[in-house]
Amino acid sequence: MEIGISTFVETTPDVKTGEVISHAQRLREVVEEIVLADQVGLDVFGVGEHHRKDYAASSPAVVLAAAASQTKRIRLTSAVTVLSSADPVRVFQDFATLDGISNGRAEIMAGRGSFIESFPLFGYDLQDYDELFDEKLELLLKLCISEKVSWSGKHRPAIHNLGVYPRPVQNPLPVWIGSGGTPESAIRAGLLGLPLVLAIIGGRPLQFAPLVQLYKRAAAQAGHDVSKLSVASHSHGFIAEDAQLAADQFFPSTQQVMNVIGRERGWGHYDRHSFDAARSFEGALYVGDPETVAKKIIHLRQHVGITRFMLHVPVGTMPHDQVMKAIELLGTKVAPLVREEVSKWEAMQ
Repeated sequence: MEIGISTFVETTPDVKTGEVISHAQRLREVVEEIVLADQVGLDVFGVGEHHRKDYAASSPAVVLAAAASQTKRIRLTSAVTVLSSADPVRVFQDFATLDGISNGRAEIMAGRGSFIESFPLFGYDLQDYDELFDEKLELLLKLCISEKVSWSGKHRPAIHNLGVYPRPVQNPLPVWIGSGGTPESAIRAGLLGLPLVLAIIGGRPLQFAPLVQLYKRAAAQAGHDVSKLSVASHSHGFIAEDAQLAADQFFPSTQQVMNVIGRERGWGHYDRHSFDAARSFEGALYVGDPETVAKKIIHLRQHVGITRFMLHVPVGTMPHDQVMKAIELLGTKVAPLVREEVSKWEAMQ
């Protein structure tokens, strides 16, 4: 059972002061967070790609590379790479470079992107949203397994038996499929035999269990060894020594971000009642003291079948020391509880 962190490197206005942290400062803070995550024994750290003013990480591989030489064990991944609007050759080269610097700890989480700012920025038509992803994923997977590639498609110039370098330490370089919870994404990942990442950020997490089963059935039908497949969850959350303190610290910035995005997407108003309902035992927010959060992660493992849990923190702009404390508690308190209980549970199966 792997435990880790994901972040979008947000630079939203401070809820209390209205001040906005600079992109440069937030990027430096994230590198510190990755280093701490490694020191406290977490397994993975993911950085998401965005192309708008309130997010600082348009290039996750560069951010992760900044931390690679300062860390020893933690795996470093995008969360996600918006593959539909990217050049797969550059994506591969960036993460192969990261893999070399980290000595084999890089991963790519490839997604279609729930934010669409990158499409006009790089000259892509949203009408080609699905077709772009399928085509570019095909090329990326070829690059991961072969030094020289021949490929042709509709949305990118063809490649005729060309070498792509540097080559990664890992062979192949790991590629995960990121999904917002659609059956199509789960089936695609299963048929390809690729690990699956589910964004479990609303509703009841246990509702994702049928999706995981669909993924495994598709993989089995395609001839893949289901026992070797990994399923991860990406879930909002926060940890403090006291459950009420965790909720009170995490709510203001979470409400701010959810309502900004909600206005863009036509969601209802996000208030404290919505927040408290989501942090209940069956809810999608992993907010509380270490014991509470550990129990929810164990519950998710036992009933949904995830093998990696990524706590997404912060949501919006929070004080850096609070984020660092949450990472410390996840590594030193939550992860040991989860690993011990999961080990016992699996021994009984």
